[in-house]
Amino acid sequence: MRALVAGGAGFIGSNLIDALLAAGHSVICIDNFFIGSRQNIAHLEHHPRFQFYEQDLSELEPLIHIFEKEPVDFVFHMAANSDIQASAKAPEVEYRNTYTTTFNVLEAMRISGVKNLFFCSTSAVYGDTQGKKTDENYAPLMPISYYGACKLGCEGLISAFSHMNGFHSLVFRFPNVIGPRLTHGVIFDFVNRLREDSESLTILGDGQQRKPYLYVADLVDCILRFTENLPEGVTLYNVGGETQSVVSEIAEIVCREMGLPDVAFHYTGGRGGWKGDVPIFAYDLSKIHSAGWSAAMTSDEAVTQTVRDILSCRQ
Repeated sequence: MRALVAGGAGFIGSNLIDALLAAGHSVICIDNFFIGSRQNIAHLEHHPRFQFYEQDLSELEPLIHIFEKEPVDFVFHMAANSDIQASAKAPEVEYRNTYTTTFNVLEAMRISGVKNLFFCSTSAVYGDTQGKKTDENYAPLMPISYYGACKLGCEGLISAFSHMNGFHSLVFRFPNVIGPRLTHGVIFDFVNRLREDSESLTILGDGQQRKPYLYVADLVDCILRFTENLPEGVTLYNVGGETQSVVSEIAEIVCREMGLPDVAFHYTGGRGGWKGDVPIFAYDLSKIHSAGWSAAMTSDEAVTQTVRDILSCRQ
C-alpha cells in the first residue's frame, strides 16, 4: 500500500507511520508542525519508503499539487487541533486546523481520484452525556467544545463526499489517546508540574472526572486491522477500552511512578476541568468488539505506561 498520512508528524500520526513502514508500506507524510514536531519523524529522514512534505493542509492548491505528484492508495487524515483548551480562546484555530483541513483533504481526494480514507474523530462529538454509555447511533450529537463541533462537521463532510464520490471511509471515534510522543493532556501536564514542584500539585476540577484512556499502540493496531476491504460509504466505530481512569487516581499513578509519596493535591473545584471538558464519559463498544477487536491495555495500564514513556524520554 502507498499511504498518505495528513498530520503525520503528530503524536498519533507518527506512531501510525512507524507501524505502516514496519508493515512494508510506503508513506507520504504532510505536516506543518502546528502541533506535530520534527523530532517525531526525525528517525525516518533517510527511510527509503518515507517522503515528507512540510505543508499547511488548510491551503488547498498546494495540497492538490502533492496529491497529483504522489499518487496514493489510502489517506489517513490525522491532522487537527487536538488541544481543546488551546482553542477555547480562539475558535478559529479549530475552523482552520480541524474543519478546513478535512474539507481540503476530501477535495484533493476527489480531484485526484483517491477512494480510501481513514479519519480520526472523537468522543467529543457526543457532548456531555452525563456518563451514559454511547453507541454509534446515539443522538442527538451535541458537542460542547469547538473541537467536538468541528469534528462532527468533518464527519458530515466525509459522509457527503463519500456518497457523492464513491469513497470508502473509515471513521473512528476514540477517547483520550496517550503514549510515547504525547504533547498535552492531564498526564503530560501532571508530570511537568511535578518536575517543577515535587511537593504540591494543582488539579483542575474536583478530581472525579472519569474517562477512558487508550494507549496509542492499541489504536494503531485497530486502525491497521480495519483499513482493508472497506465497503463503499462510511463505516463508523467507537474505539476505546471498557475501563476508565479517574483524574485524582491518575495523579496518584504519576506520583507513584515519579517516586513522590507525599505530594499535596489541591483542587480548583467544579465538575469539569475547563469549559468544553466532558467530565464523565463511557463508550458502548459492542460494535468494535463484535468485529473482533478489543484494547490490550486497561485505561489505568495505559496511563501507567504513558507516565513511564514520558519519564524515560521516549517521546
